[in-house]
Amino acid sequence: MIRWLRANWVLLLGFAILAYLLAPIAVVLLLSFNQPGSRNTTYVLDMADFHFTWHNWTDMFGPAGLRDALVMSLIIGVLAAVVATALGTGIAFALVRYRFRGRTSVQALIFLPMATPEIVMGSSLLTLFLGFGIPLGFWAILLAHIMFCLSFVVVTVKARLAGLDPRLQEAAMDLYATPAQAFRSIVLPLAWPGIAAAALLAFSLSFDDFVVTNFTAGTDLTFPMYIWGINLRGIPPQVNAVASATFLISLAFVVIGLGGRSAGQEKRS
Repeated sequence: MIRWLRANWVLLLGFAILAYLLAPIAVVLLLSFNQPGSRNTTYVLDMADFHFTWHNWTDMFGPAGLRDALVMSLIIGVLAAVVATALGTGIAFALVRYRFRGRTSVQALIFLPMATPEIVMGSSLLTLFLGFGIPLGFWAILLAHIMFCLSFVVVTVKARLAGLDPRLQEAAMDLYATPAQAFRSIVLPLAWPGIAAAALLAFSLSFDDFVVTNFTAGTDLTFPMYIWGINLRGIPPQVNAVASATFLISLAFVVIGLGGRSAGQEKRS
């Protein structure tokens, strides 16, 4: 037994860390099927007082304001991910493929929003928007989210592009492909996994953000702000169902992506 533990301690440690990471998600998923006695006991995990129900899933948007807040977060998350991915991908290609004056400074500045505390970024953006007369609300939130998501997109796509062999594009052009054809047929498919990962990361960061959004939201309400506000009166159990559904949808995207990648590798082999 001791010999087996010595030979597999790394694997056991990995499973223990994975269980530690997934335990809160498992609790939320379990509580999404519980009907608590009151909103103050929504997050009280007492199996002796566990009342199984589908009501939280069938009436997911029953609490007032939950649907509007969730839709607001989804719209901002999608728009922020699309714009940040488009801009960040272009910046990443420029940093990897070209040498220009100030390139090192640009790369350092890219990391600045990632290293800046969110409360500092949020207060700075609030001062900037008020100074330029930009009204707080939907557009202010969207601009703020695009700004801090941009750095993560650049870093993610840049890491993918750094591992690509530029000679593949040159070989395509030697076979009479135009630069646009070589980019569309060779470079873009190879870079696509990094671009897709950057887009999903940007959406997750935008959807989950509270601190920066709290400074720039004005009277608008996103899903994280809805949870924070309603916590003062007690969180409805439907929030657990929404959170569980979000996790399951994200997991489905990951599984589909891994399945498509495996199928592509088998096809190439």
